[in-house]
Amino acid sequence: MIFDTPTLTSSEEAVLERIRKLWGELHAGLEMQPRRWSGLLARNLRARAIQGSNSIEGFHVTKEDALAAVDGDQPGEAEDVAWQAVTGYRTAMDYVLRLGSASEFTYDANLLRSLHYMMVHRDERANAGTWRLGAIFVKKDASGEIVYTAPDRELVPKLIDELCKRLTADDTKSSTRMVRAAMAHLNLVMIHPFADGNGRMSRCLQTLILARGGVLSPTFCSIEEYLGRNTAQYYAALAEVGQGSWNPKRNALSWVKFCLSAHYIQAKSAKRRLEYTTVVGQSVEKILSDRGLPDRAAVSLTNAVLGFRVRNEGYRREADVSVVVASRDLRALAEAALLKPYGEKRGRYYEAGDVLVELRRLKQDTRIPDPFTHPEGGDL
Repeated sequence: MIFDTPTLTSSEEAVLERIRKLWGELHAGLEMQPRRWSGLLARNLRARAIQGSNSIEGFHVTKEDALAAVDGDQPGEAEDVAWQAVTGYRTAMDYVLRLGSASEFTYDANLLRSLHYMMVHRDERANAGTWRLGAIFVKKDASGEIVYTAPDRELVPKLIDELCKRLTADDTKSSTRMVRAAMAHLNLVMIHPFADGNGRMSRCLQTLILARGGVLSPTFCSIEEYLGRNTAQYYAALAEVGQGSWNPKRNALSWVKFCLSAHYIQAKSAKRRLEYTTVVGQSVEKILSDRGLPDRAAVSLTNAVLGFRVRNEGYRREADVSVVVASRDLRALAEAALLKPYGEKRGRYYEAGDVLVELRRLKQDTRIPDPFTHPEGGDL
């Protein structure tokens, strides 16, 4: 027996409808905007999701290195262990994106073990791609206190089989996709089938379910960035349901509500980011045109406005130019005070110059409230 989906009240149903409305608006916005701006936002959101999910487990990288992982570039600052975790997660998520539109698909133990192997195969302690060998406990890092005891190892195959059968049977039911994704996350992390990487796997599975036939790419509707930014609340939501040990008879409504709040806030944020990125990008294009500088620099300069560092390698990819042309462009952009150079030779990077920094005033810093405490029309 695994955790059952709780019965939703009118409150949860109302928030679900608000999220669907937001997703529809975001989808329409993405369709209307030039590919360079929607594509830029998609890359940045993927980087933030990878960064957020791994930060929960203590693997911290800069947003520039997270973006480098998305692009397949080399890191600028990340330590080896963190970089291995981030690139492993990126590989698994790349596969999830492919599976989102796969016509022949089923959830099974082999799929979960394969995703786990992709994530943690460089960590010998994780026993990649296989179930844990014995008992497992979740402890607080600071005190070592045991806060959760997973079910017996002997139960793992049967519990995973039950979970996969339920997911496969419900795979075409789009109306409850967010709730099913949340429940899959909860069940997998509570079963805790692996020696390590259970949290990352559970978040990955949640995103996979969102990808299967959803309105939006999981890049735009996953909540991994939100969970990374609100780790304490995330752990508290799991603990409220878990209460220290495996007991699937407990009601999981509080967990579903937490996930719906995360979806609403993440969707609202993505919609605002698309609007902001587009306005900034168009402003950057005008600045380049007025100064007689190449339009191909617009994506990198927009990223600089958004707070990302610009490096030669990344500029080459975004502008689709050679090393020589990239160096010449970056030098011209620095001479025009659009970028500020730092470091030397291979360590050189650029940040937004004063003209670009001024564009940051266009950003809306309005707080996004919890949808359960602020009804429709109550957004601040």
